[in-house]
Amino acid sequence: QVQLVESGGGLVQPGGSLRLSCAPSGFIFSNYGMSWGRQAPGKERELVATITNTGNPVYYAPSVKGRFTISRDNAKKTLYLDMIDLRSEDTAVYYCNIQMGMSAYWGQGTQVTVSA
Repeated sequence: QVQLVESGGGLVQPGGSLRLSCAPSGFIFSNYGMSWGRQAPGKERELVATITNTGNPVYYAPSVKGRFTISRDNAKKTLYLDMIDLRSEDTAVYYCNIQMGMSAYWGQGTQVTVSA
């Protein structure tokens, strides 16, 4: 079955950077576009970035554009999210996501906390 395992979260100071990774299994990774989403405390989950199966980023949330970069390595079957200039408002659980037809799959998430 589809499994998505995120890693790389942690505590970082404002202005810092992190790289998140997602290791998928249960499907042919190179056939599907992938996304990152996040959910902050008390807020709804939001889409952060989307990339095509061939590695072209096609969406960034306005709040992260210019600071976050989504990428993938199909040979390593890994999805990445590089985050720079992190702000307190980026604090959230970050999730890897794949949409297959009418079904959406999410990982368990990795916590990113931006605090001094």
